[in-house]
Order: sequence, then structure tokens, then C-alpha cells
Amino acid sequence: MWFPHFRTGICAFLLFAAIPMTRAQQHSPTGIQKIDHVVFIIKENRTFDNVSGDFDGDLLTCRQFTAADIPNYFTYARHFALGARMFSSLHGPSFPNHLYTIAADSFGVLDNPFHSLTSFSWGCDAPNDEESQELVRVLLPSGIITKQFPCFSGVKTMAESLDNAAVSWKYYAPPNTDPGYIWSTFDAISDVRNGPDWNKVVDTSKFISDIQKNQLPAVSWVITPSWQSEHAYQSTCEGENATVTELNALMNNAALWNTTAVFIIWDDFGGMYDHVPPPDLDTFGLGPRVPLLVISPYARKGYISPTRYEFSSVLKFIEERFGLPALAPRDANDISDSFNFSQTPLPPLILAPRQCPLLSATQASVGTAVKGVASTAITSHLEIYNSRV
Repeated sequence: MWFPHFRTGICAFLLFAAIPMTRAQQHSPTGIQKIDHVVFIIKENRTFDNVSGDFDGDLLTCRQFTAADIPNYFTYARHFALGARMFSSLHGPSFPNHLYTIAADSFGVLDNPFHSLTSFSWGCDAPNDEESQELVRVLLPSGIITKQFPCFSGVKTMAESLDNAAVSWKYYAPPNTDPGYIWSTFDAISDVRNGPDWNKVVDTSKFISDIQKNQLPAVSWVITPSWQSEHAYQSTCEGENATVTELNALMNNAALWNTTAVFIIWDDFGGMYDHVPPPDLDTFGLGPRVPLLVISPYARKGYISPTRYEFSSVLKFIEERFGLPALAPRDANDISDSFNFSQTPLPPLILAPRQCPLLSATQASVGTAVKGVASTAITSHLEIYNSRV
């Protein structure tokens, strides 16, 4: 008597199994594939102790920010992820460390190019004649330190890897009219500076407009202008505001926010103190710790990562997401522990830019007027370069 019931069960099972998955079910991404856009924001010259040390520890240095000084950065750290062991890639200054952000390698470069220039030209744009040649110190594999013109040919960068895989990218950087042009690192890569890829190196201001036009590429580097860079003697308040404005634009675009991972780093220690000795990976580094914020719907909320990172770790994340080969031995450890791709996506966190105090402002409104007669007021903006905090 149970046989007919058994047959009915089989038919029901076969009918259920025959129901096809919906298109959304078939194509719903999983894991790191939920990320379609990687944004790499690079600021200037701070250590972890200087910027983030008070977030999870004590005041360990005489020059250290608190939540009252940089409230929005502290808010991001509480709501997203913070890297407590992000080290600069090299014992040295900006230029070689910036090379690691595009190539996981400095090509032997030890420090910044040197030569007194009368303009903001540098890299492949700089003079290359006997009287006024720009040079940079380079450590050869043989151990000999030489000097060469900082315009490198035949070297591999992430630009080449992305081009080969047909993955879109842009490098948002200050133009050559801004002192921050010295951080536009692809200007030192001949294949980019003197080839069609130079069209992908655009003004930083286009980052927000590309977001608003839904034209953000798969991979973006964002280099801020000098006055927003947070470099020593530039306003940290103005720099924080620039970051908030960029992230607000991203978070106000729901489609982009839901598919984006943002990594914010500071490029080198800038002479600031940090109490954690950097590990020695090779002749070049690692250098002192620098801050890292990981901001994404899939960042682990309030997580402080104990994993050792360096700038190449962000490139490793890009390689894993888009199936790219490793650029160099350094891009071996990724940033996956700061993500949980199974969690309910974190909502946008829209923050208000601060009103920067005059001491740390870069411009102020000045003018004259007849007292009590508003129509006589004449105002203009004055550029200020005495910013301190």
C-alpha cells in the first residue's frame, strides 16, 4: 500500500529539481567577486601612532592625533576596518613608496629624485640634459648604488597587468600645475607617460565627477593635491575633508557603494614616531607603520587587523579580484581578513566635512563693508599656507 505514495514522492522530487534557477541566482557573485571597483587613496607622511595610535592604545608620542582632532577618520575606523600592522613598503620617502603602490616594487629606487627645478616637472617630464638632468639613487642587484634619470622603461606595473586583462583603470592625480604632481607616479614610467595610457592619468577632481556619471573604472588610484595631502605643514583638517567628500560621493551612489572596496593609506612615515619596529623583509624594507582604513560594505565592522600588510597587499587584492598574475614577490599577502563577504552589507556612512579652524585652513574669506549696510560688503578669498594641524 505504500508504493503509490513512494512514486508520488519521486515525482514531486523530480518536479522540484526541474525548476530552473532564476537569472539572479545563476549570476549572483560570491566572495571577493562581489567587488567590482577597487579605490586606492594615497595620502602623505604619517605614522600609525600619529594618526590612529589613540584609537586602540595609549598616547605614545608627543605628536599624536585624538578623536577630537580627526573625528571623521575615527568614525570610519569604528564603522569599518583598521589595519594595525600596515607598514610602508620601504625605508625611505615618497617616491619609492609610491612605486610600490603601482608595481609592488621600487625598481631599486632608494629615495626621491634630486635636482633644483624651476617648475613642477619631474620624472619623464624633467630635464634630461648634462647641465640640468634630474637624477635618483638606485641600488643595483650587484649592491652598487648608481644614479639615473627617473623615467623607467621596460618595467612592469599594475597598469600593464590591467591592460592585458582588459580591466579598466584610472590614476587620479594632481596636474603639473600643482606641487602634488611629484606624487603622480606614472609620470616616472615611460610606457605610460609616453604612451596611450597617459590618457588614463587624469586630474584628481575627475574622481567625483566620474562617480556621479557612473563612469568609475574597475581600479582607481586617488592622489590628492598638495594642500589636501596631509603632508607636514598642510592641513590635516582639509585633507580629512577631501577624503570625506570623496567617500560621500561614492556612498551616495548606491550601485557603486554596494560593489566597492576602498583602501586609504599614508605613503611614508614622514619623520613621525611609531613604536612598532618594522620587520626586515629584504634590503629595502619594510618601513615604519602607516595608517590603513578599509572601507566597504563588506569590511568587518570595527575590526582591527593584526595581519602584517604593506602597500603591495592592496595590489594583491586587485590581482585576486581580477585574476591577474603577481607583479613581484612582495604582493604575496592580501587583505582578506579585513573583509567578510558573507555578512549583511554595511550601509553607507555619510559624514559632514568639518569647518576647519583658521590656523589649519588653506583659504579664508576676507572683505570690507560699511557697518550695518550689507549691500556694501565686498569679499574675496585669500590663499593661506600657514596650516599646522
